[in-house]
Amino acid sequence: MLQKTCRDFADNELIPIAGQLDKNHTYPKEQVKKLGELGLMCVDVPEAEGGTGLDYLAYAIAMEEISRGCASTGVVMSVNNSLYLGPILNYATKEQKAKYLTPFLDGTKVGCFALSEPGNGSDAGAASTTAMLDGKKWILNGTKSWITNGYEAEATVVFATTDKAKKHKGISAFLVPKPTDGLSLGKKEDKLGIRASSTCNLIFEDCQIPQENILGEPGMGFKIAMQTLDAGRIGIASQALGIAQASIDSAVEYAAKRNAFGAPITKLQAIQMKLADMEVKVHSARLLTWQAAVLKDKGLSFTKEAAMAKLAASEAATFCAHQCIQILGGMGYVTEMPAERYYRDARITEIYEGTSEIQRLVIAGNLLKEYGV
Repeated sequence: MLQKTCRDFADNELIPIAGQLDKNHTYPKEQVKKLGELGLMCVDVPEAEGGTGLDYLAYAIAMEEISRGCASTGVVMSVNNSLYLGPILNYATKEQKAKYLTPFLDGTKVGCFALSEPGNGSDAGAASTTAMLDGKKWILNGTKSWITNGYEAEATVVFATTDKAKKHKGISAFLVPKPTDGLSLGKKEDKLGIRASSTCNLIFEDCQIPQENILGEPGMGFKIAMQTLDAGRIGIASQALGIAQASIDSAVEYAAKRNAFGAPITKLQAIQMKLADMEVKVHSARLLTWQAAVLKDKGLSFTKEAAMAKLAASEAATFCAHQCIQILGGMGYVTEMPAERYYRDARITEIYEGTSEIQRLVIAGNLLKEYGV
């Protein structure tokens, strides 16, 4: 039922406007609000906390369907669910939740997640942004980069070094409202894909926040970030699946209508081979993604499985979008058709929330541990 609801929403509310949102770099404010009304901006937040109360498998299914309609809208949904609400749900106090969780459940407000920096993309333990305690206030200085939802978010989870001597164990997490004095936004990045969501730097210059805005305990930031990214990778895998599935849908629809050599090109073995390869990659990645979600729902370790899902799904998205363009030929290369947008949108899924290279390191590291190596 959830899948059908999300699919209908994508078909009716997203697919008809996704191309224009992308072309004009338009944030899908009304669509995000409608997602909130459907309970999709807080899928796994318990009902007792005001959320929808579903599990991560439901979240993965919903994310795929919404991203099939518009990958930009999908990433807005993903960041709010996984990266923003996730750590707050797990580590915030009752008072923090009242201010930073409850108002962000219905789609009228979204949050963001500030971990990456200009010089430490994949090295999450090298945070040069600092937080110094001065009386009853934390003072933040530094720059966070590649922040999805940066312009629209009304609060952010920020990771900053509170004790340099402890390296990654000296990183802490903070809740910062937006706007706030000392926090400014960099330019909106002009991106290859996912163009209907904003991406920018968050610049902290003597930004003062109350002492009670620390999330969890001092020094827990790196742990919070890694746990959050594990869950977030299930969301991005699902986003990638949506792009991949949209590519298959587009390829089949076009090939069934396009005639060559006296018949639809679906009759050509060359086309059938491409479609078969696309289907295998998407099916495989979907099962990996759902497995990771089920392990999380059962409270079991899912770090390796989330990395496997994210790696497989992101590479499937790139592959399927590429093959979709090949099947469409010249029509795949023009903006009249969505294939070129799928290709552009797919590319980032191999980079954000951990590059494909980082996923392989996570997978190998966990595999070797299993063998006692």
